[in-house]
Amino acid sequence: MNWSDPAHAQAALACLLVCGGLGWFVPPAISRLPEPEPEPATSVSSEASVSSEADASGGPRRVFERALPPRTAPKEPYADIAGLPHLAPLTAAAAALVGALVGLVLGWTGALLYLVPLVPIGVALMVIDWRTTLLPNRILHPTYVLLAVLIPLAALMDQDLDSLYRAGWGWLLVGGWFWLFWWLVNAWGFGDVRLSRVLGPALGYLGWSQMLMGLVLILFVGALGGLAMAVARRSLRVRVPYGPWMLLGALLAVLVGPWLARSLGY
Repeated sequence: MNWSDPAHAQAALACLLVCGGLGWFVPPAISRLPEPEPEPATSVSSEASVSSEADASGGPRRVFERALPPRTAPKEPYADIAGLPHLAPLTAAAAALVGALVGLVLGWTGALLYLVPLVPIGVALMVIDWRTTLLPNRILHPTYVLLAVLIPLAALMDQDLDSLYRAGWGWLLVGGWFWLFWWLVNAWGFGDVRLSRVLGPALGYLGWSQMLMGLVLILFVGALGGLAMAVARRSLRVRVPYGPWMLLGALLAVLVGPWLARSLGY
């Protein structure tokens, strides 16, 4: 990256304005989300009972069964989240800052075609997951379609069809890793698995270093963030949001992934 290249500064300014403008509409988008079905209250004894029933009936069971911690409070309604004081300027500022950093690092590239809309989407997911420990399908599923359309267009703009190959590997490696450990040990919620299928292709398009360092950073930042929140709440049996840390790790991969890979000798 050439920091002195004025094209990078121009890209940063353009991304700042566009992402900031889109970020302003995050609260209205959150308010329009349908509420999920309420989760039944669970306890350790009820979890053990369900597990025993599954064994007796021959139902599917993970290799190393681990139940996710139960929800300790009712889910906060999306309308209440959208109505938080000053949320619109905060989401706009966050999206503008992230967009400016991405534009400054990458410069003018076809990847901005899908990264710019991903920024406010990521901000919305961070807010929702932080408040509810949920990642709504109503956001993630349309994002799959968005990437399926915009990543090939970005490859055509960059005249780099190899980037599609890397994006596919990103979907397979990052998404496959999260699915595998969800299936084996229920290490995270399936919403995190769905989010990994967004982050994998997005990072893979940019390069092998962004994709591989991205997986490492997502896991490392996620582990640190989850542990810090568990310590702050004085319990390891507490449900914590993992999506915000995944998104932060992916952002770090975009910003410093190649530098980190070089520093490690790759």
